[in-house]
Amino acid sequence: MSEPQSVEPLPLTGERTVPGIAEENYWFRRHEVVYRDLLGRCAGAAVLEAGSGEGYGANMIADVASSVIGLDYDVSAVEHVRARYPRVDMRHGNLAELPLPDASVDVVVNFQVIEHLWDQPQFIRECLRVLKPGGRLLISTPNRITFSPGRDTPLNPFHTRELNAAELTELLVESGFDIELMTGVHHGPTLKALDAKHGGSFIDAQIERALAGEPWPADLTADVAAVSVDDFELREPDIDDSLDLVAIAVKP
Repeated sequence: MSEPQSVEPLPLTGERTVPGIAEENYWFRRHEVVYRDLLGRCAGAAVLEAGSGEGYGANMIADVASSVIGLDYDVSAVEHVRARYPRVDMRHGNLAELPLPDASVDVVVNFQVIEHLWDQPQFIRECLRVLKPGGRLLISTPNRITFSPGRDTPLNPFHTRELNAAELTELLVESGFDIELMTGVHHGPTLKALDAKHGGSFIDAQIERALAGEPWPADLTADVAAVSVDDFELREPDIDDSLDLVAIAVKP
């Protein structure tokens, strides 16, 4: 993997995940595991990452893809990626109108982004348009059932609409895709032990401390900083109990 250039980190706003921050490490690794497990789907391919954020994922994809275009609406993120990850062809643009020709890429990657979008069907139709026939959309998003349980509106103020597995499937199929895989991210044994240690939910323990605006207890900080991608599992069973949904959709 190519080492990123030395560049000032993007500020942590709550809207995106960034590497290198101890208190953010759980969320970063939870996102990173999906890149790791789906990286093989990008091998030798022309890839668009729609909503590339900080750019660490696009840089991972650049290890195996023939080319990687990154796209983001945030100008500061675009400038950051151009400076930090020079292998990524980083562009500024709106995900509702992807600035690419029809049938121009093999893979579209969209991880932890669609829940931020106001017009999700329009974005999925744009993904279908820019993909070549047989091309794949790789998508992940928080599972509404576990991320905002019992709520009519998302817990995260940056989210517009969260989805469960049935809703994500419906969105993809109605837009013209075939579903190749619908799986989910789950806690492995180490994280299940941390759930028990921290009052039943390791996630809730982190959220409570973040909302309190006070220094984190040393043991919580250490436990969060020690989380690795290997502490998460992707599996198809128990999809409604998953933390994040992960889908592979194919353009006919």
